[in-house]
Amino acid sequence: MIEKYLIEHCSPTLASLKTANLFSFPLESQKNAEFELMSLAAMLRPKGVEILVIKRSGTTALIYVYRRDMLQKDLLKPGVAEFLSAYGYRDTDIQSALSRLVARLLCAGDFPHEIGIFLGYPLNDVECFIKYGGRNCKCSGCWQAYENVEEAVKIFNRYKKCRAVYKKQWLGGRSLFQLTVSARLSGSAA
Repeated sequence: MIEKYLIEHCSPTLASLKTANLFSFPLESQKNAEFELMSLAAMLRPKGVEILVIKRSGTTALIYVYRRDMLQKDLLKPGVAEFLSAYGYRDTDIQSALSRLVARLLCAGDFPHEIGIFLGYPLNDVECFIKYGGRNCKCSGCWQAYENVEEAVKIFNRYKKCRAVYKKQWLGGRSLFQLTVSARLSGSAA
């Protein structure tokens, strides 16, 4: 069942088209779910994919699936460090940044919308989403785009097609491991 969630929600990351994906998983729906998550994380790590439970809420887990190399590049993009520092991020080291994100998720209060940076969304779109409270976007798909609408639509369509292809191949018998692009190929598919 966890594999099905990964295919449905994380195909663009597995295909190395996207930095990361996030999804909620009902832990009570599957016996040994946490053990299976750890096993899948160990299996996908050599391919450059990390799986992290970033929040638990009762019997639901918020799962973050990401490509370490792509996340590092995103965190080093111009303006990102300055943007994140306004939310208490001290640096753009992956472990430090993820620890701060997890801490912000665990705090009561507003959802940390800077999470868009950790999902590979354009900095300007994340800033505008926060500034306008999610209103006034020019188009929406995986995220709400405020600029570069044409490019955003192309990306949304690419992700949608990727999910359809991955789902079809997985249902046809290809394994999650087989469908996950190796880290050494990562970046060439973006």
